[in-house]
Amino acid sequence: MTKRPFHLAWFISKGYGPKGWRQSWGGPDPQNWVKPDLLVHLAKELERAAFDYVMIEDSCNVPYTYKNSHETYLRYAVDSPKLDPSVLAPFMMQATSRIGIITTLSTTEYNPFMLARLTNTLDHVSDGRSGWNLVTGSNDGGAQNFGHERQFPHDERYDMADEYVELVQKLWDSWDADAMVIDREQEIFADPAKVHPVHHEGKYFRSRGPLSAPRSPQGHPVICQAGGSARGRTFAARWAETIISSANSVPAMKAFRDDIRAQAAGFGRNPDHIKILFLVAPIVDEFHDTAIARQQARVHEAETHVDFYLAHMSRLTGIDFSKYDLDEKLPVLTSNGHQTTAAQYSGRTPREIIRAGRSVQGADLVGTPDEVAAQMADIMAEVGGDGFLVTDPEFTRRYISEIADGLVPALQKRGVVRKHYEHVKLRDNLLAF
Repeated sequence: MTKRPFHLAWFISKGYGPKGWRQSWGGPDPQNWVKPDLLVHLAKELERAAFDYVMIEDSCNVPYTYKNSHETYLRYAVDSPKLDPSVLAPFMMQATSRIGIITTLSTTEYNPFMLARLTNTLDHVSDGRSGWNLVTGSNDGGAQNFGHERQFPHDERYDMADEYVELVQKLWDSWDADAMVIDREQEIFADPAKVHPVHHEGKYFRSRGPLSAPRSPQGHPVICQAGGSARGRTFAARWAETIISSANSVPAMKAFRDDIRAQAAGFGRNPDHIKILFLVAPIVDEFHDTAIARQQARVHEAETHVDFYLAHMSRLTGIDFSKYDLDEKLPVLTSNGHQTTAAQYSGRTPREIIRAGRSVQGADLVGTPDEVAAQMADIMAEVGGDGFLVTDPEFTRRYISEIADGLVPALQKRGVVRKHYEHVKLRDNLLAF
């Protein structure tokens, strides 16, 4: 079996919102979720475990897809409420010095100049540890909050995003790397000849430029993307440096990675410069039996809160799952939202989907730290790389510790993840292996 190391990151599902507020290990003050304390703690613990990055998910509306009402979403805090991740990120950056912090920002909600400026600023204040999770928006509710009747069609959103990234990169590059002279004797702060307007006139966007700030430590903050549809994969292969993927089997992971790498080569990119990480939700405990019991408790919780999970499925896809029988197989589903998720739901019963959660066929990732670490190493050996994104939408401090102090040391013992950071900047750590 290969000993080639792989990368670890953490996906903060449900963004800057309540975590574990119904759980017995959720902390003494669930109303304190509006403060950054838990997520700052997460970043510090994961840096101690040498994770590559933390990615903060986001969406910008109170959903209403399920039963055409926001009742279930607000009653259980299903994907709502959420505070702004770009405000949270600096707290996490200030408390750490090596781990990357990636912020979700939508191309249909941010003006390109505003986004280029914000991401440039985050890269400066973090000494080159920031990233941009590039999303195009997925549901009509979010679009309506910004004055649109509905979301643009799925593939057109990616056409718009292609031009959007071109413009953002022009703005990032509008200051030469050595433009900021700061020569007191000659009284020159910046060399005017090394700062350039961009004069972008495109189909969807216009901007004069230049950016109102010098080039950031990484030049371009790391671009993260989660394109799973055919059009999304092509987009990710063109632009992304790390990709989030949700696959329910090991062969599907390998097929996805192989496809992205082949398309990236077609764009003239080095496929090894794209790190594809797969979402997993390990359950680790000191004893195998107690880990299995916790898995069974998770399934029981899902079965007793069906509305919670159906509402989440509805938000992701834009499809109201209240209209389907729990035990009848779903038809082929089409979506203007997350098309890959809708395709994964097709042909399965809603109850099966709810019970399965984020499990991977043939590898439940449930057991002692050593057992789960062995499974993860085997998966990566079969897939070929590049790593995993740990996620638990309702995580607690206890879960963070189980991963950082239990699972990670078991992985390190096998030589399959790093023990310390090689570099300061996020991109450099992603490219270290």
